[in-house]
Amino acid sequence: MQRMQYSPFTSLQNLVRQRDARERCDLCGAGLSSAHQHLIEPATRKLLCACEACALLFDSPSKTKYKRVPRSVRRVDIQITDAEWDSLLIPIGMAFLFKSSIEQSPIAIYPSPAGATESTLLLEAWQEIVDRNPVLGRLEPDVEALLVNRLGPPEHYLVPIDKCYELVGLIRSHWRGLSGGPEVWQQIRNFFAGLSKQAGMEFSRA
Repeated sequence: MQRMQYSPFTSLQNLVRQRDARERCDLCGAGLSSAHQHLIEPATRKLLCACEACALLFDSPSKTKYKRVPRSVRRVDIQITDAEWDSLLIPIGMAFLFKSSIEQSPIAIYPSPAGATESTLLLEAWQEIVDRNPVLGRLEPDVEALLVNRLGPPEHYLVPIDKCYELVGLIRSHWRGLSGGPEVWQQIRNFFAGLSKQAGMEFSRA
């Protein structure tokens, strides 16, 4: 069973089109740079734009209404067989998976022309994958996700949750017709090329 999610990427539409120079912090109204921080409200999965000062208010392990979204991107060597992927009941070869502190369970969401679609995730199937890939057990709830791209050679990234919704918005914005059209597939390739580059840069600084 799948159900459509509300569209948290609507607050990130500026990431797939020219940014408004008047963009403001959603908490205090301060002007923002293009590389600003994001917060997420776990109860609604709503993303907010935030200035550095406001973001720091939620950069702690204590329970707060919002959580600061990290920025680190890591490419990881995850082992997921075709059978295991099928057992997750994700109908396409691209999805992101994260732990929800509200639902106390893993969530799987895949992008579609209509937006973000949630797939019912079998806990046992996910736990088997985590047991073989311990790095997944250390995902920070609500703000960090495993992003999987199996449309070509498999790619696995641990990314901030806003990156996942950026991909959702990109696909929805550029999809044309039944197959998507060449533009959206080029945009997807560019997106993952950018992730790979960012992951490589962060690895080189580590």
